[in-house]
Amino acid sequence: DLTLEVDFPETRKSVKLFRDSRKEGTRHNSSMATKVYIVYYSMYGHVEKLAQEIRKGAASVEGVEAKLWQVPETLQEDVLSKMSAPPKSDAPIITPNELAEADGFVFGFPTRFGMMAAQFKAFLDATGGLWRTQQLAGKPAGIFYSTGSQGGGQETTALTAITQLVHHGMIFVPIGYTFGAGMFEMEKVKGGSPYGAGTFAGDGSRQPTELEMEQAFHQGKYIAAISKKLKGPAAAP
Repeated sequence: DLTLEVDFPETRKSVKLFRDSRKEGTRHNSSMATKVYIVYYSMYGHVEKLAQEIRKGAASVEGVEAKLWQVPETLQEDVLSKMSAPPKSDAPIITPNELAEADGFVFGFPTRFGMMAAQFKAFLDATGGLWRTQQLAGKPAGIFYSTGSQGGGQETTALTAITQLVHHGMIFVPIGYTFGAGMFEMEKVKGGSPYGAGTFAGDGSRQPTELEMEQAFHQGKYIAAISKKLKGPAAAP
């Protein structure tokens, strides 16, 4: 783990992205947990159900502290009412600066025309300060999503979201085919892909299936394990 410094012309400051653990290893608190933040936007609850299962999966990894966060809503209450959106859950609302506290992330959102919902994009647009200081660089992040139909953007939503991670220098962690046989289900409709866990909302009445929830749990556990490894000595229980 060598030190890498990047000079930003705007600030003329060097930002240390990686610490040399060989020199600073004695400063680590061995009891410090690896923090994984599951940050999501959910209008009708489908993404939130996946988020809850992802949190359970992440929390199942020893030495990992998993926490759910919502991004701020941008629509007015009267608009949400007309859209028959249910009340928000009691998951705390995250601020951009709080992202810097985490060691790993799983970001979730419904699709809008093949891309992430505007609410989540607005939140990421407010992370310029973190980009300027490169506080998210080198941190792992996964993506999960909900679409209205099978051709509604299960893969394009993830693909277009990766650009946000790239500009922050984050490490995209897809689940690939690590979910095993569940990735090859052909008898039933199943959301998700090698990019991340997913579900289909349909007209709103369809809820995440047992297999989709299992995939979400797997994603949380998988990314938590990788986050712990990347954190290194500080993550040791």
